[in-house]
Amino acid sequence: MLNVAWAAMGTELSEEIKTLEEFVEGRLKPNLVRAIAERDKPGCRSSDLRKNIENLKKNTVTSMRTLVNIGAEIYTEAVAPDTRHIFVEVGHGFYVEFTWAEALKYIAEREKLLSRQIEEYTGKIGAIKVQIKVALEAIRKLLNIPDSEL
Repeated sequence: MLNVAWAAMGTELSEEIKTLEEFVEGRLKPNLVRAIAERDKPGCRSSDLRKNIENLKKNTVTSMRTLVNIGAEIYTEAVAPDTRHIFVEVGHGFYVEFTWAEALKYIAEREKLLSRQIEEYTGKIGAIKVQIKVALEAIRKLLNIPDSEL
């Protein structure tokens, strides 16, 4: 951060600067990291699933053979005798059986929700960045540092 030697300043002023720096480093920056991580969580799985269902529908695939990852990058062959009903993870390890049409409808709603959540987190990220900027500007003014030196 700024880590300027404020020992020569008054105790009250140096305490105020220290408090602002601790607030930025201890609270605002970790909040920013968390908000960015939440916003950037992988949400593309639903669009991949939507594309796969649309391909199954377009090519009228009613059964298929595939490889399934059973863990540690170990795959086994699997047969899906009827692809017209699929299981979709809805969260917390729960799966729901859907027809293609039902799954596409569910995915569309989920994508709307994800989009709204991304917008929310983008707003939070902007607000946190503004708070950091305001705190740094306050420190700059307390130290009487010109704009060009920060």
